[in-house]
Amino acid sequence: MTRYQARIYVTLRPSVLDPAGVAVRSGLQQLGYTGVEDVRVGKYVELSLEAANETEARTQLDGMCDRLLANPVIENYRFEITEAAIV
Repeated sequence: MTRYQARIYVTLRPSVLDPAGVAVRSGLQQLGYTGVEDVRVGKYVELSLEAANETEARTQLDGMCDRLLANPVIENYRFEITEAAIV
């Protein structure tokens, strides 16, 4: 088994309204950052997992994202995977 490190990015689909993003944009503009036009808020997850190979690790990550980490109806996700350094 090989240990992998994954970085998962979850964002709302472009067609979904983002009230948190609107609130952040408003706050930034009130602080004087008037050039900010659009803000989208998402989630970032890091995890490590063991798998026989990278293909199996990617399959497991897809399942984790589809079943728990993201809501596929309103969110998109992507991930980066690297072989973890042996400590």
